[in-house]
Amino acid sequence: MTFSPSRELAAEAVGTAALVCTVVGSGIMADMLTEDVALALLGNTIPTGAILVVLITIFGPVSGAHFNPAVSFAFALRGDLAWAKAARFIVAQILGGIAGTIIAHGMFDLSLLQASATARTGGPQWFAEIVATFGLVSVIFLGVRFKVEAVAWLVGLYITAAYWFTASTSFANPAVTIARSFTDTFSGIMPVHAPGFIAAELVGAALAAGFCGWMLKGR
Repeated sequence: MTFSPSRELAAEAVGTAALVCTVVGSGIMADMLTEDVALALLGNTIPTGAILVVLITIFGPVSGAHFNPAVSFAFALRGDLAWAKAARFIVAQILGGIAGTIIAHGMFDLSLLQASATARTGGPQWFAEIVATFGLVSVIFLGVRFKVEAVAWLVGLYITAAYWFTASTSFANPAVTIARSFTDTFSGIMPVHAPGFIAAELVGAALAAGFCGWMLKGR
């Protein structure tokens, strides 16, 4: 089944909006319900993993369900996605992500656009984002190659785990990073710290593209 470019872009924008709305909204709800940071993080983690399974399942047949500039970038690096199309996907993802933050704020009666004051920076966190994004993109490439029907679950489970084994809580997504800089809530990141995360995410994606290209060569 083939979908028009406008439908593909709509899937990427709406899917990224839903993802970010879940990340930000569940963070707000968790922070309202408990003062225990570990419990709040768990309350942020489970909905994020769950919504990824849903979104990839329903939008995968339309656009491939990237919802992530690092993923589109990695597919373009491997020659599986035209660079012009990747650029359009990335714009849709970023705009959708910001819309998702605004929607989450609106549901909780908060100022629609904010600037986060949460500091997330430094070598260990940047390295964590390289690791998180390398793992995510590798899971996608290898999953598509060996078990395409399981990709939604693989991604959802990977992100659920990576929230906890990475120092950065695994943003692993430049569109999500940008969107989270617009919320001064549990899931936020200071705008000035976002570029470091984004650069690390793109490095992780490029490394994964190279690794999976080598791993799957001739297969």
